[in-house]
Amino acid sequence: MLRALIVSALLAVLPAGMAGQAAGLLHITVTLTDSSRNAIPVPRHALLISDDPVTSAPRRVVTGSDGTVDVSLVPGRYVVESDQPAAFGGKGYEWTQRVVLTAGRTVVLELNARNANATAVPAPSVPNTPAAPADETPPLLTKWTDSVVAIWTPTARASGFIIDASGLIVTNQRAVGSASTVEVQFTAALKVAARVLAADPARDVAVLLIDPGVIASVQPVPFSCSAGSQPSFTDGQKVVAIGAPQRGPHDLSIGEVTSVATPAPVTDFRLAPGSTGGPVFSDAGNLMGLSSVVDAEDDRRGSPVRIVPVRDACEVVGAAQKARPAGPGPTAAHLPVELSRPFPPDALEAAVRNRGGRVPPYTMSSADFDIVFLTPVVIYSAQHAPTQAGGGAGPGGLAAAQRALVDPTDFGVWSDYFEEGAPVLVVRVTPKFEEGFWTRFARGAASTQGVALPPIKRFKPGFSRLRVLCGDVEVAPIHPFVLAQRVSATDAIREGLYVFDPLALGPQCRTVKLGLVSEKAPGKEDLRLVDPAMIDRIWRDSALLSGG
Repeated sequence: MLRALIVSALLAVLPAGMAGQAAGLLHITVTLTDSSRNAIPVPRHALLISDDPVTSAPRRVVTGSDGTVDVSLVPGRYVVESDQPAAFGGKGYEWTQRVVLTAGRTVVLELNARNANATAVPAPSVPNTPAAPADETPPLLTKWTDSVVAIWTPTARASGFIIDASGLIVTNQRAVGSASTVEVQFTAALKVAARVLAADPARDVAVLLIDPGVIASVQPVPFSCSAGSQPSFTDGQKVVAIGAPQRGPHDLSIGEVTSVATPAPVTDFRLAPGSTGGPVFSDAGNLMGLSSVVDAEDDRRGSPVRIVPVRDACEVVGAAQKARPAGPGPTAAHLPVELSRPFPPDALEAAVRNRGGRVPPYTMSSADFDIVFLTPVVIYSAQHAPTQAGGGAGPGGLAAAQRALVDPTDFGVWSDYFEEGAPVLVVRVTPKFEEGFWTRFARGAASTQGVALPPIKRFKPGFSRLRVLCGDVEVAPIHPFVLAQRVSATDAIREGLYVFDPLALGPQCRTVKLGLVSEKAPGKEDLRLVDPAMIDRIWRDSALLSGG
């Protein structure tokens, strides 16, 4: 079964002892002292948290306006380090500290001038300015925050930026892929559809079109393709990238050009997940291009970042202008977004405790797929309930196979999205295993010769799409994620990971049905009725939002 493959893969990559442990809390404060010996909080200071020794890409967090940030982590040893120095009093301050977390405990880490590495740097070379008012952000970021947007597709998350008041947006082609439409998010409450006008894989540039009415009050980033206006690059040149990370507010990163070799300049940016595709400026504020990755297969933090020059983007924008439809463009209708109100952690903990310390996933199946409903209660249980030895479910624990289905660390490129318990309902659709006709025939033939061969199974056709019906009304997903799981060096399967409003399914639906479509039969929908008792359990989990 796929579940067994997932479990073995997780056990191979997770640090020893990590699975099944209750989380600890790391409370970080970042302050510096002014000439009057007053403690000044350092707002928007980015920190990287890595397990020690390192086994995976670091997690990035950013301090709030009060210079603090809380991080929930599994027990273990960690290294906390500054992503970039914080400028203060003509010096740049950065930190590298080691901490040890234990289950259920809070560890306070104070970062200050006494434990910082301080070097003399020009103030403009780093983005953090703690001497300024707590709510003040760098001018470049303030100017273009509204123009830098989040791009969502079923398989990727990127940034982009508005270049024209008529609704044109530039982003990475690798995020868009072969899609003809994507979703563009401006704020936590505003997301709309966009049409892909042009996409160039060689340059890694895509141009999108949205309804211009959505951006009537937004200033586009100046984008000129006229002769003589194209910027040039030099080794060591200071550059600034703006992105809309998958987690947290818009972010500004400072770097320098490390290579001007063709086809595009390479920098030492360390961009947060979801930030590539955003604009890159010179330190004087002139647009230089957009951020991209050097290796299309490697977009981890710390991997090289290249700049697609404006001149290359101009070629794709020109093609997009020619492809622009004469008739109506994309609709300005608002698409579903996540709830702004999170699930109360205390309520989640109480819900799991009241059910004996574990909440098994809510599952059903069709001819081709296994289906699991993931509520925040189910996910919280998977993250905090222990795994039973030997894979058994046992009192107070989840079976390893069950945990593999619901643990967000198994959600591939979307793991970061679910990391802190998003207030959503998730429907995960996984292809089943099957034994093919010729495999069964060969086993039968072998058995006549006295040779007993075990069943050799393969995955059924991959997932294509899902519809969820509340009564006779289709429920629009917040995100129709697709998760590609590699099962061999040359083969992968597609799973559905559809995200919905947690209150979408409940007593207001006379019935709930799932329409499942496989890659093998894209024109055939398998309609399945969901057990009303299961919908009742899902609804009771969601009632935690209102304290019910």
